[in-house]
This record gives sequence, C-alpha cells and structure tokens, in this order.
Amino acid sequence: MKIAIVGAGIVGVTTAYELARDGHEVTVYDQRSAAAEEASFATAGLLAPLLLSPWALPGFGQTLRLLGTQATLRLAGGINQSNLAWLWRWRAAGQTHSAPAAALERLAQYSQARVQAIASQHDLDYEASEGRLVLLRTEQERAALQPALQVLRDLGMAAHEIDADAARKIEPGLSPEAPLAGAIHLPGASAGNCRLFAQLLRQGTQGAGVHFAFNTRIDRIHSSPLGVQVQGEPEPRRCDAVVLCAGMASAALLPALGLRLPMTAVHGYSVSAPLREATHAPRASVVDMGQQISITRLGQRVRIAGGAELAGASAEHHAPTLQRLYRTLNDWFPGGAQLSSNLQIWRGARTMLPDGAPVLGASGVPGLWLNTGHGAGGWALACGSARALADLIAQRTPEVPLDGLGMRRF
Repeated sequence: MKIAIVGAGIVGVTTAYELARDGHEVTVYDQRSAAAEEASFATAGLLAPLLLSPWALPGFGQTLRLLGTQATLRLAGGINQSNLAWLWRWRAAGQTHSAPAAALERLAQYSQARVQAIASQHDLDYEASEGRLVLLRTEQERAALQPALQVLRDLGMAAHEIDADAARKIEPGLSPEAPLAGAIHLPGASAGNCRLFAQLLRQGTQGAGVHFAFNTRIDRIHSSPLGVQVQGEPEPRRCDAVVLCAGMASAALLPALGLRLPMTAVHGYSVSAPLREATHAPRASVVDMGQQISITRLGQRVRIAGGAELAGASAEHHAPTLQRLYRTLNDWFPGGAQLSSNLQIWRGARTMLPDGAPVLGASGVPGLWLNTGHGAGGWALACGSARALADLIAQRTPEVPLDGLGMRRF
C-alpha cells in the first residue's frame, strides 16, 4: 500500500520503519527540517519499565501540586477553560487509577524488546544503558509507589526494594550525604538516546521503501478519496492509508473529520551536560520520584530531565524549574557533570491525553490510523506501538494486547 505518515518524531520514524519492513511504500511528512526535532529532541531517555518514570501515568507515585516552589505542575500564564477541563480529567484518572496501566506496561516491555532487536539487527549505537534506581527520600514516597510496584510484580517484572547501602553499591557515585530512605532497583530497565536512535533509523530507512518530506506542513486530511493536503498545494496527495503521529498537530487535523481528542501539551525541560568525573556520575539512570526528575548517563553526557507546565510553546524558560534540575543533580551526583559550559538546555512538549495513555489503532474514518498522544512515554512506547500498528494495518493480531488504548475510550 501507499501510506502517508504525518510526523517524523520517534513514533513516526519507527512506524515508517515497521511499515516499510512489511513492504509498504511510505512517505513521512514533517514541518521541521529533520527527524526528531520537537518532542523527541532531548527526552529523558528512559525506556521500560514505564510506570516508575516521571509523568508516566496520573496517580502512580505522583503528588500533583499546583502552587508554591515545589509545584509538580506549573500553570504558566494562567489557565484557560480547555486546560482546566483537561486537568480535572487528569486528576480524576489519577484518583481512580483508571488508566490502562497493565496494558501500557506490557506495551513498554514489548517496545523495549523491539528497540533492542532493531538496534542489534542494524548495529545502531544509541548510547544505551541497563538498570535503573528509583531513589526514595522518604518512606511516604515508598508507600506512594506501591500501586505501580504491584502492577509490575503482577506482570512478572523484577522490582526490588532495597536500602540505601545497597543503592550506593549499584550507583557508587551517589552522594553519601544525600538523604536516602531507600530505592527501587529495576535491573531490567534500560535507557538510551531517543533522538540518536531516530536519526540512525531514519538514515537506514530512507530510500528503503521510505521517503521523508521535510519542511512540509499538512493542512488537511481528506477522507474521500483518502489523502493528505500539503500547505500551498491545491490538490490532495492520494494514498491508501494515513497514520497520524504528530502530537498536537494530530489533534488539530482531526476536527475537520468529525473526530476530537482531549489532548494538551505539557511542557518539560532537560539539561544535557558533559561528563565531568565518571566515578561521580550515574552509571545508568536514576529517578527522584519526589521531584519527578530523572538523571541519565548518555555516552559522555549526563541528562537531567523534569518539570511540567501548561503553557504555550513560545513561553520563556522558567528559571526556577531549571534551578531545580541543577539542584537535584547536585544533591545526588555532585561533581558528576560539568554545569559551567557546553550545556544543552531544552524545553519540549509532551502531547498528553488525560489518562496518560496514547491512542493506538483505527480512527473510525476508513484508512485513517492513529499512533499519537504518548505523553511522557513516547520513547518508551514508540517501537512497540509502531509494530502493533503495522500489524493492525495488515489485519494481523498484534503480539501485544492493546486493551484500553483505542479511540473509543473518548
């Protein structure tokens, strides 16, 4: 089939790879000049398990604070009616644990296996690391994580509750002075450079059944006949199927087709700093659940990621949030990274639905498929979502169940 994909982030690139692998002729459209230039640019880098990652799902180990210096979600420039409605639904999902947590975690595990298989098959070096510690400053934080830990254990995943001494043996660079009540050790967890993986995969797929049309904005999707209309062109480009992988741009294209998704952009930050002293830096990745901040080793750099704000894409960087990232790094790994020069500071949008899960599958419009709204789990879910969607398009049953991840829940 001739298939159009809208969006060349990590989800779009992996979807193109899987569809081309099935023999389809694929064109990927993106308004930017390269792959992984927006939400996939400088992510935290965390792969599975998903439930113990910052902002993975509402209510799992997260305390939503809207006011004060320790606010976990910042309402930048006030809040409009649309954001208020989304926030109310997000809080409701967290209070009832109504998100499809088990389905998402299965998808994340499946996706992790796909990342490793693709990297091995094509010899992709994407700065991968194995293992993770979830750092607990208090016993209250440990108690808040129990619902997520129970989901992991029910799925047969290793999640060991350990004391501070054991945590420091796994990550010797942890400051001996930092208050540490204990940790969750996730030996099967992994991390890697999302943008690097996307760029390498894009280079490998271009010409092998995939064409990338960069600097190309899609203004409209036509349902009869099916096609995409490029900005400035009078006629649509016809195709046999269209897959939306473009985050908030996906949500903007749906109303003309009679479809709506309650998406919003929750912006977060990352700081990538050169490695200063390897023995004082993380070996792999750690998560400070109380601060909702991750610290990940990516090759010769350390990436600190966190913060969440409801604000426009053009909003200025919030200095107190960045200071909180620096402070958290210095709390746990003082001297591990060089923070005085050569920093990459990034602010990007996580396109999130109120229950934290993506929409994956048929849209209800013939030929139009959805693979969007992955929120903080875009990198963790991308390869699994791509393979599952390719199977659905081929009318095959995916290898991983997708219960609760379809359009009908809205």
